[in-house]
Amino acid sequence: MDRDYSLRQKLPPEVLVGGNAVWSRYRQYPVFGRQWLLGRSLLFCGVIAVVAAFIGAGVGVAVQDPLIALKVAMTQFVAFSLMATLGPALATAVRHRRWPLSSERKAVVVAVLVGMVLSYFVDQLASSYIEQITKPGLAAAGLNARPPDLSPWIRAIGLAINIAVLIVIYGLFGGGLALRAYFSEHRRWDAHRHGREMSALEDRVHEADLRLGVLQAQVEPHFLFNTLASVRALVRQDPAQAEATLDALVAFLRATIPKLRDDRGLHATLGQQLDIAASYLALMQVRMGGRLTYSVQADDALRVLPFPPSLLITLVENAIKHGIEPRPGPGRIEVAAVVEGEQLCVRVTDDGAGLQPGLSTGVGLANVREQLAARYGAQADFALSPRAGGRGVCAGIRVPLRSPA
Repeated sequence: MDRDYSLRQKLPPEVLVGGNAVWSRYRQYPVFGRQWLLGRSLLFCGVIAVVAAFIGAGVGVAVQDPLIALKVAMTQFVAFSLMATLGPALATAVRHRRWPLSSERKAVVVAVLVGMVLSYFVDQLASSYIEQITKPGLAAAGLNARPPDLSPWIRAIGLAINIAVLIVIYGLFGGGLALRAYFSEHRRWDAHRHGREMSALEDRVHEADLRLGVLQAQVEPHFLFNTLASVRALVRQDPAQAEATLDALVAFLRATIPKLRDDRGLHATLGQQLDIAASYLALMQVRMGGRLTYSVQADDALRVLPFPPSLLITLVENAIKHGIEPRPGPGRIEVAAVVEGEQLCVRVTDDGAGLQPGLSTGVGLANVREQLAARYGAQADFALSPRAGGRGVCAGIRVPLRSPA
C-alpha cells in the first residue's frame, strides 16, 4: 500500500467497502486508523450498552436487587467493550507506527491475537465477579441449580466445544473481521493505485498523440517554400529539372497527406513510414541535383508491424539537414529495418558531416524521445552515434515487436 496515504483521510470511492449508513460510516476510513477505531468503538459500545442493560434488568428481576442489576449491567458493558476494542486498538497503535508494510502486516496480526488473549482474561474476570455478586441472590430465589455430574469424556468434549466457540466469538467480536478487512483494503488500494497509474499513462499517451497530430497536420513551411522557390528558379533555367522536382513533391504529398485525413493518422505501420521516408528522399535527391543517393530496405514481413508515425521522417530530415547538406559532394543515406531479439530496430545512417555539438539536443530529436517514452516507457530507446567505419551518423530507434497493452 502507498505509505504516503493518510490514515486520517477517507478512502477513495474505488477502495472503500460499505455504504453511507450511520452504522457503517466508520468503514469509509482506513482499517485500524484512528477515525475507523473511534467510529467502530462508538457503534459497538452503543449496541453493547443496550445488551448489557437487558442482561442487568433480567438479573435484577431474578435476584430482586436493583444495585446488583446495575453492577451486572456495568460489568457486562465494560467487559464486552474491552473485548470488542482491545485487539483493534492495539492494531491501530501498530499501524500508526508506519512501519514497512511486511512488518506492519505481521505486527497487526499479532496485535489482534494479543487482544483476543486479553479478551479471554477479561471475560473470565467479569464472569467470576458477576457469579460472585449474584450467587447469594440466585440461591435465595432457588435459581442456583447444581450442574449435573457428567463423565470425564463428556466434560472434555464440552470443554473443547466451549473453547472453540470462545475462539470464534473472540476472533469475530475482537477484531477478526477487521483483520480480514485490513488485508482486503490493501488489495483494493493496490488495484486502485495501478488503475491510477494506467490512467495517467493513457493520459500522457493521449496528450502526446494530440501533439503529434498537430505536427502531422502541418507541412513544414520552410521546407515547402524552399522547394517551391527551387522550382521557380528552375522553370526558366532547367524546365526538365523543375518538372522532376514538382513530380517528386507531388509524390511526397500523396504519401503523407492521406494519413492526416482519418483517425488512423496517429497509428501507423512501418511500411507506411518507410514509404513516406522514401518519397521524401526522392524529392530531396531531385532538389539536390542528384548528389544524394539513398536506399530504403525492410523485409515485407516487417512492413506490416506497427511503428510510431513521424519519427522516422524526423530522423531522415535530420540526416539531410545536418549530415548531407553541410558537406560538399555526394552523400548517401541508408534506411534499414531489422528484428533483433524481441525488438524492431530501425536505423538511418548517413555519410555526411558527422556528429556536431548540439545535434542530439534539437527539438526534433527531443520529440522523438518524448514520443517513445510516452508510448513504450523503458521498452523503447533512441540512440545517436557515429557511423561505424567512417564519417557520418547513425540514428537508431528500438521499439518492442508487440505494442504495450
